[in-house]
Amino acid sequence: MTDLLRLDHLSAGYGEAVVLHEVSLTLQAGQTLALLGRNGTGKTTLINTLVGATRQHGGRIELDGQALDRLPSHQRAALGLGWVPQERNIFKSLSVHENLTAVARPGPWTPERAYQLFPRLAERRGNLGTQLSGGEQQMLAMARALVLNPRLLLLDEPLEGLAPIIVEELLRAIRRLTREEGLSAILVEQHPQAILAIADTAVVLDQGRVVHSERADTLRARPERLEQLLGVARR
Repeated sequence: MTDLLRLDHLSAGYGEAVVLHEVSLTLQAGQTLALLGRNGTGKTTLINTLVGATRQHGGRIELDGQALDRLPSHQRAALGLGWVPQERNIFKSLSVHENLTAVARPGPWTPERAYQLFPRLAERRGNLGTQLSGGEQQMLAMARALVLNPRLLLLDEPLEGLAPIIVEELLRAIRRLTREEGLSAILVEQHPQAILAIADTAVVLDQGRVVHSERADTLRARPERLEQLLGVARR
């Protein structure tokens, strides 16, 4: 496999405040990375930095060998980054179908295929964003990212605040995307066991630094080690 994403000594933050310190990691094409750590350790900042929403203070970001450091967000999206932020950022005044067709790019993921992945959205294709539940809005945010036909999907706490039945639906969809479709992804989530089960590798952040990296299945099989690592982040 080849590296799809490479971060070399990446430092970034907001204005003059540096949140990420010398972060280095790689993600191979077709693999999924679980990004773990408590709130405030830099997980969302790392996702935001990949899409160009922070100030980069040092280091390098490469997507399939191409430097992203100086590119604006829309060019990063065009090169293959699909982003589902915590805020979801759907167009609430547009219908479900309009949300999808407004951003769709040519490729295998069409609005109709997104409806197959999320049948709830197909049933509500004429509903406005304001008429959707929180879980349905999350599905729509994921579908919007998919119809951009990304090479790397960035999911920032996709399960947060959702009912258990919706969480299971989303996990099945993410597992299909990553395991069956081979889409590369980075998953940020506060419930590590849920995403370690569908990830290839795991990285733990603490105070903006990588403090641990390991195979996801190995870490999942050692819950005491996982608790210890995340306990470091809680201090």
